[in-house]
Amino acid sequence: MTATYTFDIFSSIDGFGSYSPPANWGGYWGKQGPELLAHRLAAYGGEQRMVFGANTYRAFAEMLAASSEGDDVRDPWVDRMRSLPAYVVSSTLREPLDWPDATVVSGEPAEVVARLKEESDVPLRSHGSLRLNRALMAAGLVDLVQLTLYPVISGQTGDEPIFAGAADFDLELLESRTLDSDITELIYRPTLRTWSN
Repeated sequence: MTATYTFDIFSSIDGFGSYSPPANWGGYWGKQGPELLAHRLAAYGGEQRMVFGANTYRAFAEMLAASSEGDDVRDPWVDRMRSLPAYVVSSTLREPLDWPDATVVSGEPAEVVARLKEESDVPLRSHGSLRLNRALMAAGLVDLVQLTLYPVISGQTGDEPIFAGAADFDLELLESRTLDSDITELIYRPTLRTWSN
């Protein structure tokens, strides 16, 4: 049986997954509340394996190394994510990594993740890793897109639109919920849309 693969991403309303200086919105664009944090912890509570691209792994490892206990960077769900077994798809990184249970897997990303899906006995989840996940979506390997929308527009300071350069997809809405009154989580099943002339 093939493992389910979830692309889990945070986004501003205008489609950015992060922001650049001089903006200093704060983590979660300053919008996190107790419902969001409890929901995130529950989402990461079950048995699963993480999948990261090299750039996202480096960013998380640096961010966590620079943080201390009690920082909002070290929310319980983030600590839980870091405790899960992880695969890092990279041709440049070498083990050991600064992650408790991480394995570097090299090769063409779609081939690597297709093999991981076949071999894994638990679901796979990727938080971030935009370029990796755009490629995996185009290859039909992403089963679920879990999109958490924060009520901000970062048109001037948004950094790298999440789906810039992605293929076209139809999205089937499977679940939706509102957290802390103004954060929306949407879970979609993507289907690649092809066009013919």
